[in-house]
Amino acid sequence: MNASHDLPIGQHDIEIQHNRRAWDRKPLLREIYYDFYRKIAARINPAIPGPIVELGSGMGRIKDVIPQCVTTDLFPNPWLDRRENCYQLSFADGSVSHLILFDVWHHLRYPGTALREFNRVLAPGGRLILFEPSASWLGGMVYRFFHHESMTVGDPITWEAPEGFAAADADYYSAQGSATRLFWWREAQDRLSGWQLLEVQPLTSFVYFASGGFSGPQLGGRFLHSLMRGLDVIASPFPRASAARLLIVLEKEKT
Repeated sequence: MNASHDLPIGQHDIEIQHNRRAWDRKPLLREIYYDFYRKIAARINPAIPGPIVELGSGMGRIKDVIPQCVTTDLFPNPWLDRRENCYQLSFADGSVSHLILFDVWHHLRYPGTALREFNRVLAPGGRLILFEPSASWLGGMVYRFFHHESMTVGDPITWEAPEGFAAADADYYSAQGSATRLFWWREAQDRLSGWQLLEVQPLTSFVYFASGGFSGPQLGGRFLHSLMRGLDVIASPFPRASAARLLIVLEKEKT
């Protein structure tokens, strides 16, 4: 996986501010994201004790759908609840019911190190919910050629941080194919001790591509977007060709 080695960690906050402006001017994008958030909300198990926490909340808009969610990020912003670093969370052991990472997993240079920390703070049976780009045939092509973050799926994954690594050392990193490789293609199946992989759902979303996301121009108007939604239905049985997104749910083992 290629990383953005030359970008400072502050690039995250620059992108947050850019995304807020795109959110305000693109109603279709808001509509699509609210649908994504509702899919995440449907995976929350209310029987698990503890707060629901989103890591890397960015704009914090998940609260529009899950109002009780605690929003966090590396950077302080007035619309967020607190600062958190995925590699060193401030929550007590076993105190959190759900951790939600929306477009955050692919920024983790050391996913195994982060998973260990997530497992520490989650209650037994607690859930880790990831929402990520999909490296399907179409998704991989679109993200590779029309998105500024890396999509390469052939480079080695560095599972654990090196000795002496500190959370404050985390840099700006991007590998959009990470979740596809580890969870959909099951490259991590022997590395998930302490976890049960409950669900990997590829989501076809031509309408998401037509929206241009946060970084690209929106294509067409309502008529085209209606056609794209119809195409989503037609293409959904063929996720390896057409999936735009992945919804992944892991559960912390209870014993």
